[in-house]
Amino acid sequence: MSDDRGVGHTTDTSTLLPVDEYRERISNLLAATRERHCPLDECLGLALAEDVTAPIPLPPFDNSAMDGYAVRAADVAGADSRHPVTLPVTADIPAGRVEIPPLEPGTAHRIMTGARLPPGAEAAVPVELTDGGTERVTVHRAVPEGSNLRRAGEDVTVGQVVLERGQTLGAAQLGLAAAVGNAELPIRRPPRVLVLSTGSELVEPGTELLPGQIYESNGTMLAAAVRQCGGEARLLRFVPDEVSELHAALAPHLAETDLILTSGGVSAGAYEVVKDALAGSGVRFDKVAIQPGMPQGSGHYEAAGYRVPVVTLPGNPVSSIVSFEVFVRPALRRAGGHRETRRPHRRVTLTETLRSPSGKRQYRRGSFDPEADAVTTSGGAGSHLLSGMAAADCLLELPEESTEVAAGSTVDIWLLSEN
Repeated sequence: MSDDRGVGHTTDTSTLLPVDEYRERISNLLAATRERHCPLDECLGLALAEDVTAPIPLPPFDNSAMDGYAVRAADVAGADSRHPVTLPVTADIPAGRVEIPPLEPGTAHRIMTGARLPPGAEAAVPVELTDGGTERVTVHRAVPEGSNLRRAGEDVTVGQVVLERGQTLGAAQLGLAAAVGNAELPIRRPPRVLVLSTGSELVEPGTELLPGQIYESNGTMLAAAVRQCGGEARLLRFVPDEVSELHAALAPHLAETDLILTSGGVSAGAYEVVKDALAGSGVRFDKVAIQPGMPQGSGHYEAAGYRVPVVTLPGNPVSSIVSFEVFVRPALRRAGGHRETRRPHRRVTLTETLRSPSGKRQYRRGSFDPEADAVTTSGGAGSHLLSGMAAADCLLELPEESTEVAAGSTVDIWLLSEN
């Protein structure tokens, strides 16, 4: 059994590995993935491998910001509701027209939003300030030079770095990449993670449970967590509690796996198959000064000429997902080239008094109130209480030296809904 039975459980903390030391160990397990070029529609959520500079300005030419009429400012300078100005309309300029006739003095061109400004034009009169004429237009209000125009390069200049190495590519970043002419981008390949779910008691959700069986959930949860942080996950379910079966299950996947991620089977019980199978294959098992999630394992699985990084997480579901957030997620983000590897942190006010075990860093599930800049726990401290984790939008981090944190104290939280 692990230490995850509640805050009151005591453990000799003098032999525990510090959280930060163990996190650094996990981070150093994974090498950076290779760079490759990817079409834009395959880049969402990936990390940029190189800076992207603009070969063109944005906008690429002076254009109208409104549907209306391109004019010379002097020609409408005296226009108002009592003294409108009427001009002949000598051209239509829809967006995308390539050949644009010059605007002669004393005339107007009807122009659409985004259309290139004709030579000689100094402003655009919105259609709402006119009678909307097509052959002649009556302007009811003067517009100064430069009105309602988008100037070439006012957003982006030629040679400007528009996206930076390590940036996570979202919708706006991909839109900008396309706007400056990129059909593909240099990215880091997502880390490929084999998520291994062991346990003879596990059955697939949707089937009938027999006495002593439980639905497999950790594999689903961890595979989703891998994908959420930009990795590729392959879920290998229902490996029985037999050492030979575990080795056989791993063998076909070693060539294309950057990390083997397991949950369960790492404590001190009699049927700890992950520990039994991997302890002699280059994986080290330790106790870390964290609650929940004290029993941990890491190293390399060496078999059939392959040497694949391994992280083994505890089996209680909250222990498993908290351990992923604290130790595995930063390593995957770093290997995938992301500049931001950890969740956003905030210092907020605690609304209740909490107890924490001395010598261990405790992570509690929380609900963050941004208006009050305060946090309240979500569910109890037990590592089997998954519903509280599902309801949480943050993790509270209570330091090792704290045994009691009073209501009104300032605490660190990790925002789970961001990054």
